[in-house]
Amino acid sequence: MSTGLTRGVTLSGLEGAVVDVEADVSLGLPAFTVTGLADTTVGEARDRIRAAASNAGVPLPSRRLTVNLSPAWMPKSGSAFDLPMVVALLAAAQEVPPSVRGVVHLGELSLDGAVKGVRGVLPCVRAAVEAGHRRIIVPAVNVREARLVEGAQVLGVHHLAEVVAFHRGELLLQPESEGPGDQPVRDELDLVDVAGQGEGRFALEVAAAGGHHLFLSGPPGAGKTMLAERLPGLLPPLPDDQALEVTSIASVMSSEAAPLGLLRRPPYVAMHHGVTMAAMVGGGSGRPSPGAVTAAHRGVLFLDEAPEFASHVLNSLRQPLESGTVTIGRTDRMLTFPARFQLVLAANPCPCGRAVGKGLGCTCTVNQRRGYLGRLAGPLLDRIDLQLSVPAVSRLELVEADPEPTAVVAARVAQARAVAAERYAGERWSLNGEVPPGRLRRGPLRPSRRATRLLDRTLDRGGVTLRGYDRVTRVAWTLADLAGHASPTSDDVDQALTLRGAAEVAA
Repeated sequence: MSTGLTRGVTLSGLEGAVVDVEADVSLGLPAFTVTGLADTTVGEARDRIRAAASNAGVPLPSRRLTVNLSPAWMPKSGSAFDLPMVVALLAAAQEVPPSVRGVVHLGELSLDGAVKGVRGVLPCVRAAVEAGHRRIIVPAVNVREARLVEGAQVLGVHHLAEVVAFHRGELLLQPESEGPGDQPVRDELDLVDVAGQGEGRFALEVAAAGGHHLFLSGPPGAGKTMLAERLPGLLPPLPDDQALEVTSIASVMSSEAAPLGLLRRPPYVAMHHGVTMAAMVGGGSGRPSPGAVTAAHRGVLFLDEAPEFASHVLNSLRQPLESGTVTIGRTDRMLTFPARFQLVLAANPCPCGRAVGKGLGCTCTVNQRRGYLGRLAGPLLDRIDLQLSVPAVSRLELVEADPEPTAVVAARVAQARAVAAERYAGERWSLNGEVPPGRLRRGPLRPSRRATRLLDRTLDRGGVTLRGYDRVTRVAWTLADLAGHASPTSDDVDQALTLRGAAEVAA
């Protein structure tokens, strides 16, 4: 007997790392040992591997079997190590040739030898190709996803017997390097379904054009949720790098991430108010996993009935809103997940929802009204660019309204984004909502003193914080792009201040 070697891939957050899977078959009492900082899932593979190999017609010898996952200091997790472990053992038992060391294997094994799909195939294949390993065997259900990686020679298999036959030269598996293209975009909800709400529709357009966060407050049934659901339809399709990034995230969070290709439509994630902090920002025991803020990366995160969320969950959004990332700390490692999303909050004006107009139908006390919206901490709202009230729709608006469809508004959004992208060519950002504060206060991005006169007065009177000042400036640039202005005018800045709900402070 001898030793065998092949390769697998482990994931740390969203990043993959190639692992050498070494196996030794030696004399001694029958035993199966796995070393190399493997978690419970990898350790449980021992019984699956024995049964799968036997049912594939290549039973493992009744000897002392040792599998080592190198480097030993790196944590290993996931069922994708089933296939490389059994291949390494078969190489050690001389059932397959030593050439398996040049192939990366990914896949979970069932007891009958079938190769089952696994999560995270896309980032795993990317890591393997970047490390110089281009030939990769994956489960057949993950082939389309794996072929999204340029330069990968992907081989799809259904059963362990196919893997053995291929390595023995008895079966030809034809590699294909071309990806499956883009995933078709499904029909989106259309803005024509939203009655009235002219100011809300305009705020939605501004949010889409500049990548701004949005807070909608109004009575039940006014259309807050309908507006939020239609925001992704106004966003342009994701470019190649962002589409691959979003698809990689979906691959880690679901084993059926990309059956039809790259995800071009920005994601939309709506969370229930009972969500935990780990589900919102990521975490969990053992291997930390991404949360809703990462699932909404490059898309929209919608929190309906925002005051009903736990305060610590809402406050956990403050850091990713500023940095575009979220960092999960553990005693042995720090994981950073991307979280560049647009936040949309919706809330009723009070617990009963009837504190509108004169509020005659409201049954809440003054303290209940104050405390309800007070659950949205000031530092969180200070990071929301657009804050406006959404009134109830009148009968006249319902009958006479002739709203624009999503396609018309999306065209204006795309044009405004193109103007911003040209202005920021060569920078790390392309949207007004992502411009660093320092760049807004000096140089060509600083509006004229005449344009910011009302905004400056509002800052002096405490109507906005310095962070709010920067966010109003960002919105003013977006309004200028939509209006075709070379730089924000006083009207653009004043309107941005109004959309933040702070203009009355300067009056």
